[in-house]
Amino acid sequence: MNFFGHLKTVHHHRFLVLRHCFRVGLYRQGLLHDLSKYSPTEFWAGVKYYQGDRSPNEAQRLECGYSAAWLHHKGRNRHHLEYWIDYSPTGSHQIAGTKMPVRYVVEMVCDRMAASKTYRGEAYRDRDPYDYYMRSRDHYLLHRETRALLEKLLTLLKDEGEDALFDYIRREVLPNSRGCR
Repeated sequence: MNFFGHLKTVHHHRFLVLRHCFRVGLYRQGLLHDLSKYSPTEFWAGVKYYQGDRSPNEAQRLECGYSAAWLHHKGRNRHHLEYWIDYSPTGSHQIAGTKMPVRYVVEMVCDRMAASKTYRGEAYRDRDPYDYYMRSRDHYLLHRETRALLEKLLTLLKDEGEDALFDYIRREVLPNSRGCR
């Protein structure tokens, strides 16, 4: 049951992210989203710790003190804010959140929406990704501009809904983004 339950969860989540990314024009990111979840490190941990209503990474973390699957995943997927933690290029070179390219911030929002829909099912509301973010906001290492954009997009989703969010991203966010890949 864990094998097929986990496989179904991964497929469902990826399908939702694909749909969201396609709605804003991020076709390549939609197609390639979370492919590392099929790697042995991530997939077999997902099967072993599958629960169906939350990430298996949490269960692995409780048992082992860390999640090898998560460490593998966040280091390979640019839509995770943890991918962008590095030494600051200014000042004392402390560990800091670096500025994320806008297209990955948008994919992160699509990912958070899909995760909320996957785990909350029929109980999903457009405010769920915002609420999830706010519960952990204070310990995230995020660049100030990345944080501002992420919070703006999650707030727009919460207050105006999915259609308004995707329209805003297509019209205002992606066409005006520049920077490093």
